Amino acid sequence: MEENKFSQSSGRRRFIAKAGIGMASLAIAPNITIAGGQPATRRIRIGIVGGRFGAGFQFHEHPDCIVEAVSDLRADRRENLMKVYGCSKSYESLEKLILDPKVEAVFIATPAPDHVRHAVMTLKAGKHVLSAVPAAMTIEDCYLLRDTVRSTGLTYMMAETSYFRQNTISVRKFYKDGLFGEMFSAAAEYNHPGLETLWFEDGKPTWRHGLPPLLYPTHCTAFLISVTGERLTKVSGLGWGDQSPLIQNNPYHNPFWNETAFFKTNKGKPFRVEVNWKGALRNTERGEWRGDKMSFFSSFDEGKDHTIVRVAETTGKDDAGFQHKTNVTEAYPQHNWWQTDLLPEPLRHNSGHDGSHCFITHEFIDALMHNRQPKVNVYEALAYTAPGIVGHQSALKDGEYLDIPDFDH
Repeated sequence: MEENKFSQSSGRRRFIAKAGIGMASLAIAPNITIAGGQPATRRIRIGIVGGRFGAGFQFHEHPDCIVEAVSDLRADRRENLMKVYGCSKSYESLEKLILDPKVEAVFIATPAPDHVRHAVMTLKAGKHVLSAVPAAMTIEDCYLLRDTVRSTGLTYMMAETSYFRQNTISVRKFYKDGLFGEMFSAAAEYNHPGLETLWFEDGKPTWRHGLPPLLYPTHCTAFLISVTGERLTKVSGLGWGDQSPLIQNNPYHNPFWNETAFFKTNKGKPFRVEVNWKGALRNTERGEWRGDKMSFFSSFDEGKDHTIVRVAETTGKDDAGFQHKTNVTEAYPQHNWWQTDLLPEPLRHNSGHDGSHCFITHEFIDALMHNRQPKVNVYEALAYTAPGIVGHQSALKDGEYLDIPDFDH
């Protein structure tokens, strides 16, 4: 798979220059060395904001990056960030960090309701942005984020892990190679039972208290959109809740523990998404891609074999004794793409969310180094995010079929 080579030959570079191939081609094979085959000496100076999720990445290992500064509202988390990234400079707030003239880019790993406000603030300060998911939590903020990225001309990327999960990388290759035939439907689920343990801290509610499941959709929506490039255009959503006092009086006025959305894509295909916080469920983030020649079913557990089903011409019998053509089911041992030259050598190790963190780290830094759009740019980010927002609105209206805005234009 040649999705994101770490280096390219000088002959390839001469071909690109001669042919006039633009940004779209560089997004396929972006890592191009400077003349003479020597790596570029420039390094991106990044600031990390948010001491929990923000501490789980590899910017200090990337050969083209320096962690210039870190920030968190809590001193203990600032100390941990400095320790993780080998950084001696910290700030008490994002507002102070973005005043640092040495900081070129900022990883925003703050609470989800703050993402747009923090991203807009950072972009207007002249810094590039990598944001944790989701990109936004209202349709109005989706427009605000898109328009700010456009007006500033700076780079925005969302740190969506499902794009870079090892099985998603494999499925993208299978799709590109035409092995699915026509993909006629897909499904995804994100189950996180027990999440309510994070709803309160030191006796006070956190931003997670009562969070509508479909406002956190990107771990699911990325499974389809990042593979086929489709956009989700319509949705009917339904939710389930109970009378538990724990979910009552939450700041989102959300009555649901679990939500399911039934989407229609711009190609007229169905896509089902489930996001569940409570119940007899297996913790998982997984996708299913179904085609008329081949289908791929993610395992429920990281590290376990996935399942491939292929159409075959063999004849078998069902449990009632009727003869019919049978398909062939086989285990797919997952290839570890993080061990390959899709990553620079220091990042070729496993990392969070099925190896995705090293890929996110590299994708953002490499996009800045080569002045290209990252894979999950603002348009992709909103394509993953906005459908869940509208899906939740539909669930509040008992499944009313609603249109999803198009943020690509």
